[in-house]
Amino acid sequence: MKLKLPPKVSLIIDILRRHGFEAYAVGGCVRDSVLARTPNDWDITTAARPEEIKSIFRRTVDTGIEHGTVTVLIDDASFEVTTFRVDGTYSDGRHPDSVTFTPSLKEDLKRRDFTINAMAYNDKVGLVDLYGGMEDLQKHVIRAVGDPEARFEEDALRVMRAVRFAAQLGFAIDPVTLEAVAHHAPDLARVSAERIQTELVKLLISPNPGMFRILYETGITGVIMPEFDRMMATPQNTPYHNSSVGGHTLRTLPLVPPDKVLRLAMLLHDSGKPEARCTDDNGRDHFTGHAEASVRIARGILRRLKFDNETIRKTLQLVKWHDLRPASDPASVRLAVHEIGRELFFDYIMVERADTYAKSLYRQEENLTRIEEVNKTYIHVLGRGDPLSLKDLAIDGSDLLAAGFRGRQIGQILDGALKLVLKDPAYNTRECLMTYAAGRDEKEGAS
Repeated sequence: MKLKLPPKVSLIIDILRRHGFEAYAVGGCVRDSVLARTPNDWDITTAARPEEIKSIFRRTVDTGIEHGTVTVLIDDASFEVTTFRVDGTYSDGRHPDSVTFTPSLKEDLKRRDFTINAMAYNDKVGLVDLYGGMEDLQKHVIRAVGDPEARFEEDALRVMRAVRFAAQLGFAIDPVTLEAVAHHAPDLARVSAERIQTELVKLLISPNPGMFRILYETGITGVIMPEFDRMMATPQNTPYHNSSVGGHTLRTLPLVPPDKVLRLAMLLHDSGKPEARCTDDNGRDHFTGHAEASVRIARGILRRLKFDNETIRKTLQLVKWHDLRPASDPASVRLAVHEIGRELFFDYIMVERADTYAKSLYRQEENLTRIEEVNKTYIHVLGRGDPLSLKDLAIDGSDLLAAGFRGRQIGQILDGALKLVLKDPAYNTRECLMTYAAGRDEKEGAS
């Protein structure tokens, strides 16, 4: 098999070979090249020791030299070059306690996580596939290299990586490997939140986010997100639903674009339902206040997993308003945009649409029609330039200061003016709003 290596990767491999060292592109870049996918980065493995790599190349950085990794800089590009190695025990479940360099490519590939990531390539030798990676690619299977128990003991995060790769590639997980995933799920308790977050996001924005279910079935969510287990265990005895809270949630994930905030919002939008659930005398469930509870629970999850503040802000805003369901008249839409925010309103529409499609057929067509009418009205409102926030008002605080208003009175007048123009944009002139301000002042003075 002939693969096309980037010129700079070929150059590094050729230079190492000219100095007498085996060298290959290795891992995910080889896997993606075989699958005709564009690799995100290119890793190189070699028989050369770190000090030899540094002596051969003029520009290098010691990025992981204790584990045999040196970054080689070629023009404005950087490539990790790692010495063939055999890892010692992993007492921390992530890093080997010791590393032994080896001249054997076979031994180096043997320590890698999955067969599809344990292939190497250079133009002279061709594809080196010692552990059945090509066969597993053809069978669409994720399988650990050698003993899966040993692979997951080395790095507990690999149990999530197995599910993530399955979701990204649309593959199944080999039954023996899947059994080991479930066995080692509890080990994730000692993996950092940042590493878990990275794998979670990659899974969620994959083409198959519904494979999040495997995290639940193997006990992974019980460790990293027990709130989801409660969602899976919470029924929804209502004509609007035909599955548990968790089952409904899983169906919503592929119904929004593969965007981090949108997929997180769908994952967490009903996280408060287990807490809010109340069953009436007729056996029908109600979830009054679940949006507020969902915001609180989602905030806890996102903070626990170390998401950045902007992601948290946007996700919680969508969770908070996901069940708003405004009417489609312009005044109602303008008010909804003011509450949700212009930057997120199209995202909100996608969230509400996905939420509706993932419910039962009961009144679904009616609700979808309303959502599309809201979307059309919003586009019309935007095109007309209707005021939607304080900054769109024809007056501002300086105008009110000049007119003699002070302190909290200014904020109260601006808030009232905004409510006025949200109902009817025709009032958004300086003359009308200053008249409104004067009239409000007179009423307060009289009282």
